[in-house]
Amino acid sequence: MAARNTINDVAREAGVSIKTVSRVLNKERYVRAETRVKVETAMAALSFSPSLAARSLAGNRSHQIALIYDNHSPYYIHAIQDGVWARCRQAGVRMLAQPADVSSPTIAAEVGGLIDETHVDGIILSSPVTDCAPVLAELERRGTPFVRISPGTNHALTSSVYMDDVQAADDMTTHLINLGHRIIGFIVGHPNHMASEQRLFGYRRALDRAGISFDPERVLTGEFDFASGASAAESLLSLPRRPTAIFASNDDMAAGVLAVAHRLNLHIPDDLSVAGFDDTALAQLVWPPLTTIRQPTRDLAFAAANLLFERGDSVEHRRLQHELVLRASTARVG
Repeated sequence: MAARNTINDVAREAGVSIKTVSRVLNKERYVRAETRVKVETAMAALSFSPSLAARSLAGNRSHQIALIYDNHSPYYIHAIQDGVWARCRQAGVRMLAQPADVSSPTIAAEVGGLIDETHVDGIILSSPVTDCAPVLAELERRGTPFVRISPGTNHALTSSVYMDDVQAADDMTTHLINLGHRIIGFIVGHPNHMASEQRLFGYRRALDRAGISFDPERVLTGEFDFASGASAAESLLSLPRRPTAIFASNDDMAAGVLAVAHRLNLHIPDDLSVAGFDDTALAQLVWPPLTTIRQPTRDLAFAAANLLFERGDSVEHRRLQHELVLRASTARVG
């Protein structure tokens, strides 16, 4: 059996240094195009396929990154993982997905242990970990590169990707107002998430602009899951002046609203309009399909990984656009 070609063989074939081959393998910037072509041609000629371990030794890197998250919506987390993994696959990097509990007093030690055990090259933080002070302090102390998805605080700390949650919630509330709704219930997301406060602000801003008084009785707090959405719907739909529309801060909670409305024999959208947020796969699985805000979740995650791999000297923030998606769960007041 022929011996496996090594990075030394590739360097010799291409007429470049081992370090240059390593830089090409690591997809680093600032490698001249003609040099990259020479190395890639040599790899093809030698049928060279580098192992992750060999690349680690050559570049003093593990070629692994970690995604750390704490979120109650499996649909949202799936989209985040899918986006990060798609970019990792392009770069030949392994992704480790690590759940966390931001309320845990040991979360900083847990993140530190992950870094010590895996020697990851960088970390992506998803909400609400993205604003978890102990985690941020631990990563800063260690000098571990990291990028945040949708941070709500300390924006100058590191690079991030985000969308405008305030404007998105404003857009949805304005849509309901334009349909003639004046009694609009709102279900806030989990209090650990900065996006929850931002979406509430957008809801209130749209009401204020339309001259509709804010009524705190019509605003309840959920936890970004089906059960809390259903519980909030029970309360909202038992009010003496029942809302004609309910806007939930994510699709999981909106699905809970739909379930309660069906049980109460309310016809959607004639008796009650229901709107969600995120446009996860769930939005088209429920009946009727949800009018919702399309958050570019997968694209946000892909962009976060891209920023991590670029690792420039400057802090960079990239904003992605949301979209109002109209489906059958909302209609004009009869």
